[in-house]
Amino acid sequence: MATGAGRRTYPASRETDVVLRDGSTVHVRPIRPDDEERLLAFFRGLSRDSRALRFFSATSDYFLAAEAKREVAVDYERSFGLVAAIGPEERIVGHALYVGKDGDRAEVAFAVADEYQGRGLGTILLGHLAEAGGANGIRVFEAEMIPENLRMLEVFRESGFPVEVRAGAGRLHATFPTSLTEEAREHFEQRDRIAAAGALRIFFAPRAVAVIGASRQRGTVGGELFHNLLRFGFAGPVYPVNPAADVVQCVPAYPSVEAIPGTVDLAVIAVPAGRVVQAAEQCGRKGVRALVVISSGFAETGAEGRARQAELVRLCRATGMRLIGPNCLGIVNTDPAVRLNATFAPEAPPDGRVGFLSQSGALGLAIMEYARTLGLGLSTFVSVGNKADISANDFLCYWEEDPRTDVILLYLESFGNPRKFSRIARRVARMKPIVAVKSGRSPAGVRATSSHTGALLAASDVTVDALFRQAGVNRTDTLEEQFDVASLLAHQPLPKGRRVAIITNAGGPAILCADACEGEGLEVPVLWEETQARLRRLLPPEASVGNPVDMIASATGEHYRETLRIVAADPSVDALIVIFIQPLTTRAEDAARAILDAMGALGGSKPVLTVFMSARGFPEVLQTAQLRVPSYAFPEAAAIALSRAARYGEWRERPASAPPRLEGLRRDEAAALVAGALQRGEGWLTPDEVAGLLGCYGLPVVPQRVVGTPEEAGEAAREIGGQVALKAIAPGLVHKADLGGVRLDLEGPEEVPGLQGAPADGLPGPADGPGGGGDARGSRPRSPVWSGGRLRRGGRPGRAPPGRVGPPRPPHAGGRVGDDPEPEDGPSPHRVPGRAAGGYPGPGGRTPPGERAGGGPAPGRRTGPEPDPGPPEGWHHRGCPGPGKPLRAPAYAREGRLTGSGGGRERWRKVVSRSLLS
Repeated sequence: MATGAGRRTYPASRETDVVLRDGSTVHVRPIRPDDEERLLAFFRGLSRDSRALRFFSATSDYFLAAEAKREVAVDYERSFGLVAAIGPEERIVGHALYVGKDGDRAEVAFAVADEYQGRGLGTILLGHLAEAGGANGIRVFEAEMIPENLRMLEVFRESGFPVEVRAGAGRLHATFPTSLTEEAREHFEQRDRIAAAGALRIFFAPRAVAVIGASRQRGTVGGELFHNLLRFGFAGPVYPVNPAADVVQCVPAYPSVEAIPGTVDLAVIAVPAGRVVQAAEQCGRKGVRALVVISSGFAETGAEGRARQAELVRLCRATGMRLIGPNCLGIVNTDPAVRLNATFAPEAPPDGRVGFLSQSGALGLAIMEYARTLGLGLSTFVSVGNKADISANDFLCYWEEDPRTDVILLYLESFGNPRKFSRIARRVARMKPIVAVKSGRSPAGVRATSSHTGALLAASDVTVDALFRQAGVNRTDTLEEQFDVASLLAHQPLPKGRRVAIITNAGGPAILCADACEGEGLEVPVLWEETQARLRRLLPPEASVGNPVDMIASATGEHYRETLRIVAADPSVDALIVIFIQPLTTRAEDAARAILDAMGALGGSKPVLTVFMSARGFPEVLQTAQLRVPSYAFPEAAAIALSRAARYGEWRERPASAPPRLEGLRRDEAAALVAGALQRGEGWLTPDEVAGLLGCYGLPVVPQRVVGTPEEAGEAAREIGGQVALKAIAPGLVHKADLGGVRLDLEGPEEVPGLQGAPADGLPGPADGPGGGGDARGSRPRSPVWSGGRLRRGGRPGRAPPGRVGPPRPPHAGGRVGDDPEPEDGPSPHRVPGRAAGGYPGPGGRTPPGERAGGGPAPGRRTGPEPDPGPPEGWHHRGCPGPGKPLRAPAYAREGRLTGSGGGRERWRKVVSRSLLS
């Protein structure tokens, strides 16, 4: 679309939806020529005072019409305008404009509708206008104001821009740079935090709730939703909406949300997917501010569902509503002042200090029941489903400010904005621990994730681990482990170190616990001599007092109490694990009360974990007492939970540091490289392209050469110097070592050209490349894809398939350098038991199907469309490695097949690269 001035096209990339301070949303976009009538209506709608502050004088309608015509005629470079619009008709409620002056300076002007003033809209428009100006070469903004317009100066200063003000006759002249300082960035982040928290307060503390799809029939989603809101004791009115019923569960019903006489803040929608958008439209007209859409049938179901979800989001943006879901379980707030249970779960969680977010609704059902079993109370619970609008990032901001939440638990299947998640989590985790389970580790899990919640980004497992470590997020492998860690973090102090004391009445569990502690990176130190002496005076002679402290089976409750006090006082102990197995005399309840007594004397100085190994579980007194103690069924679980808490404590003790600002990145060059690769169609990047892409971001790669003969390989090794690795290149060769395409630790140019060997059986030919047919049996490898320096495996030709993604293998012990990531469906490619290089059986190995000893085809078994002519003259087998020795792969690979009257002939190619150890 051309601009009014005809210089530049409309910058659609600058359109965005923003959240205001009160949690409502507006659409911010560049102004267009067709906005003239809307802008004139906006100017006319301003109060007399607002127009005077904007235009410095009284204004006639003729003047406003001329001004609207002039201000829509921008070229998006030297002049640029932004509007904030709401509703399907795009009513303008805010306007910002800059007009270039001499050089790199521009004059700015702002106006905000009276009913939207004080919500942070002026700050948002200023930030977006400054970003656009900076991108267009504008370095300084100037603004003229009358002395009465101090509010505009406050907006400039609140945004964090360093404003200089000069006073003139009846005028104030302000100047400030368009670039954001660190202070300005912090101000905008604080604004985002306030906006996110404000939006979620509407959900968790509404004045009134409507259930659209409320049913008279219990056991249905709509019936259970409405029943739970009533049974849990919501503090405000709950309105059932059902056009086919006059009364729902003894409450008068309404045919639509618009028929409800009072205000409705939150609407919970549980109707078939095809009727959700219509219900949302009615909510928008009613003035509802928050929607929880339980219904499924959206992005998780395919193209039609994605279109339906996009329409729902568009409608919410247009009307300023916020959305949780769709395809979710609902939300819970256990605050006694609110008592909101807008889910269809059979049980509500107990009141507590843990905030829990689940991307899976079904898991949410199990989670709430499990939390009640463990006595782990929740402050708030939310099932976000498809995360079409509100995401985990928003909830982190809310829980950061929520005084009722001490620990945050996340079950995630995907990330919408990983960079923003990292920034927010790093800040929040400094005050409140975050424990996360991220599913989708395996290819099967990734596929299931995409079809479950319509996730657009499942992220690789390696990158998720790195993201969580950097942000201080405690990642656990299972939900059970997550609750184990949460029980500790919610009820006990963080350990000041990794030194653990183990107290037990049975030696076997103590040994298991000590092994698990050491295996998880904890220490089990020998207690001080003074501590051991005190324990000897207390315990029977048969007791062991070194650490673990084995009080033997006759230990009483008094022994537990005094031993815990003595050991906790030892300066070499940072945390304690207390184990109890039911003997003939002492009862578990007596031991539990003794432990509670001793912990009361500690004053919360050191964490204490208990292990009650009994089919009856832990004593109830541990959860009903005011001082709650985490308890585990087995010692290993306690050790894992404590190691996670210790790791988090160490992270929190490290001083906070800002992420480095990397200079010299060649982003445009990288984009051009990717664009060129995409132009030839989907497929793998070449090694040279991978090296170039990494180089654009300052990631060094070892020197490498592409050669075609042994002599060229020797010369390349001479140029590179030191140890070298020899790797094959072929169109369909992904895991080179799997098929005998790698040689490592080659010393100098003399060793390289003298290599002998035979090609690995089954190396792919040109038919296996992108678009090729491959072998009729489908047994050949697919084409390789190099993606950002990480090797992907599997999938269809020409497409980056699901699979394990990881960095190149680090150096092995003894100086050997690996080549490819280890496959998920088999052993390391660098060690092939019972099979030699080239696919030939090693000593004692089995002959692969379709082959006989020596590598030839078995009688009557087809191996391909034509026989393999073998390697070039002078290249022979070097033999196979001995049992238990790493595979030394041949140093060649088939590059392509040349056809002609003489039959098949092969060309061979080598890659020589410098060893990482040279």
